[in-house]
Amino acid sequence: MRYISTRGGIEPLQFQDAVMMGLARDGGLLLPQTLPTVDTEVLDRWQHLPYQYLAREILSLFIDDIPQADLEDLIERAYASFAHPQVTPVTKRGDVYILELFHGPTLAFKDVALQLLGNLFEYVLARTGGFMNILGATSGDTGSAAIAGVRGKNKINIFILHPHGRTSPIQALQMTTVLDPNVFNIAVRGTFDDAQSIVKAIFNDLDFRDRYRLGAVNSINWARVLAQVVYYVYAYLKLRKLGSGSVDFSVPTGNFGDIFAGYVAKTLLPAGCIHTLILATNANDILARFVSQGDYSRGQVQATSSPSMDIQIASNFERYLYYLRGEDGAAVKADMEGFAATGKLDLSAFTARVAQDFRSRAVSEEETIATIGAFHREHGYLLDPHTAVGVKAALDLREPSRPVVCLATAHPAKFGEAVTRAIGSEPPLPLALADLANRESRCVVLDAEVETVKEFVARNGLQ
Repeated sequence: MRYISTRGGIEPLQFQDAVMMGLARDGGLLLPQTLPTVDTEVLDRWQHLPYQYLAREILSLFIDDIPQADLEDLIERAYASFAHPQVTPVTKRGDVYILELFHGPTLAFKDVALQLLGNLFEYVLARTGGFMNILGATSGDTGSAAIAGVRGKNKINIFILHPHGRTSPIQALQMTTVLDPNVFNIAVRGTFDDAQSIVKAIFNDLDFRDRYRLGAVNSINWARVLAQVVYYVYAYLKLRKLGSGSVDFSVPTGNFGDIFAGYVAKTLLPAGCIHTLILATNANDILARFVSQGDYSRGQVQATSSPSMDIQIASNFERYLYYLRGEDGAAVKADMEGFAATGKLDLSAFTARVAQDFRSRAVSEEETIATIGAFHREHGYLLDPHTAVGVKAALDLREPSRPVVCLATAHPAKFGEAVTRAIGSEPPLPLALADLANRESRCVVLDAEVETVKEFVARNGLQ
């Protein structure tokens, strides 16, 4: 399996090289040259596999430059830290199924990919020598999960940018209370989109990137998306075992990474296994507008109770655009350059094509809080605000004849203020979060300027 750029400007890479490159050197995103597919006989074989074994089977379809024994070890170590033996269990509540993705060390779905990615970085560096400086941006959960994946690892420093004051208090503390000397937290005075733009600009400075051997942990890194494909297949197989041949998924998303993993899973499985991906957004509805109208245009970021989705530039969207454009890298390059210049893309010509993969719903702040409250009253189950966005969209758009699986992307205790508004009391804190407020923290606040962040990385990075 070889990997190429959505913009067509690089030679094909092996998987390990793609992991270490992160963002393609032509500014595009990396993808497999071809997306593999499986048949029903393979699904029969996979049907009863534990999560770790299924992960090995799926990852092996995309990875041919890591020996099987090594890949098994990387996977086993990645998920040994998860609190639930099924890693990502599925539970039924009312008219929907909930795919719980918050049983990792930082209680968010990002752990599923970032525990594995941290091991991959360490594995490749051990074989090739050298060092890396990881640079990433987070709207909330990616930062703590990335830090947890690489804290204390040799030959790796990590620099995480988050929007100052725009994450939940617990999300910020999960990052800033990690005091390992290889961890650097940077709060930028701006939005997540500002932080993400800074990271992309620094990666596109190829001299700086090479000098400091920058690595990517955001979902611009293909390994992040690949690891997330597994839980879609795992959940589908759970429902297949119960007699459901076709399943929908509802995905709260702002950056298009998690739902693009669903698209890859939809392509991987036989036709119809995953029927529809319900794309759920909050008030920051650029992706919902794209699905319903073909209008991909940047707006002002609105702060909500689901801050990980407070995004108006979806960095993974380019991967799906590549397939919309018939795998034409030059067309994608022109589109993304146009979007960078104008903040707009008219993709209305593709609305019918997009409808084959997605349905969409933008969920308001009032609806989010109301859904948390109603779901708790009716089913005794507590949703975090991101998951509530996905559940509300699922309840409104589901087909009664087909089960829908809602991705539960974070533990509700990470968003205590929103949950308290919804149910009238604070959610109980799990042990992992109970004493965060009493721990020492470390963070630097910087202006949202590329050169300011570069100077900080240069001063503190490995070289």
